[in-house]
Amino acid sequence: MTVDALTDVAGVRVGHATRSGGGLLTGTTVVLAPEGGAVAAVDVRGGGPGTKETDALDPRNLVQKVEAVVLTGGSAYGLDAASGVMAWLEERGRGVRVGPDPTHVVPVVPAACVFDLGRGGDFRARPDAATGRAAVEAAAATAPGARVQEGCVGAGTGAVVGAVKGGIGTASRVLDSGITVAALVVANAAGAAMDPETGVLYGELFQGGRVRHPDPEVHEAALRRLADLAERNGPPPLNTTLAVVATDADLSKAQAQKLAGTAHDGIARAVRPVHLLNDGDTVFALATGARPLDAANPLALNGILAAGADLVTRAIVRAVRAAESVDGPGGAWPSYRELYGEADA
Repeated sequence: MTVDALTDVAGVRVGHATRSGGGLLTGTTVVLAPEGGAVAAVDVRGGGPGTKETDALDPRNLVQKVEAVVLTGGSAYGLDAASGVMAWLEERGRGVRVGPDPTHVVPVVPAACVFDLGRGGDFRARPDAATGRAAVEAAAATAPGARVQEGCVGAGTGAVVGAVKGGIGTASRVLDSGITVAALVVANAAGAAMDPETGVLYGELFQGGRVRHPDPEVHEAALRRLADLAERNGPPPLNTTLAVVATDADLSKAQAQKLAGTAHDGIARAVRPVHLLNDGDTVFALATGARPLDAANPLALNGILAAGADLVTRAIVRAVRAAESVDGPGGAWPSYRELYGEADA
């Protein structure tokens, strides 16, 4: 049974640590690979990224597999969360072995951050190593194939997409080949997720089937509400959309990097504009290697590439629809559901 989440890739676990209240509106999400690691790659296209250990994922470099990926709030300060994940992995001997003793390991933990500073009211409230440890412990405590909480949790706690609340979203698909592809996103973009002329979520235009168009009166009321809040919230903040695309296919680092690159198309379908100078849009790819590609088909990777982009788009739509409104000392961001109601069944 699948749960339409990143955890449909066997062995992959997801954990959130959410920090809210008392000036906090932030958190960390950890994607934990199966023990022994997964082939990993990254593609960074935003003009203002905040990352850690991404150079290690270059196909030309030594490290082949990683044990975890960290997505975190707190801008560059929040990258401290990766230290807590590294410590947890070291205690379990999980990482790149660098000495004769099995405990002599260096966990390579790639990380990327979103900008959410001050959204809870306190600019200095941000994730730290303890937050990262809490998130990886939460991931390790989940059962295989567990559902993944979406919306305003983990790294999506303080996320904003344009003028509406963002958050965490996830989706998966099993291809005809039997290979599973899945995505998890932190939707926190400077661009908008909805068409200002109609209120339709851009990403839904690419998902097939009937698109729900809000009533014009509802849309006009939503625009008035957003205009009023824009004066209170001030200028658009720095933002970033992050994603992890995972598969159980047996990919090389170069193939995984191609997957991370094409998955950015999924962001571009769901958010406009995208990859701006005040975005840090970053996509990681993980491949667990459980299922071989068809060696007789030189284009076998294409199906995985297309699915990765489609799933990132769908995960962004789910993140925006799952988000809940926030109104606090750091600002007010209504949810899409509050403005336009629930999606049709």
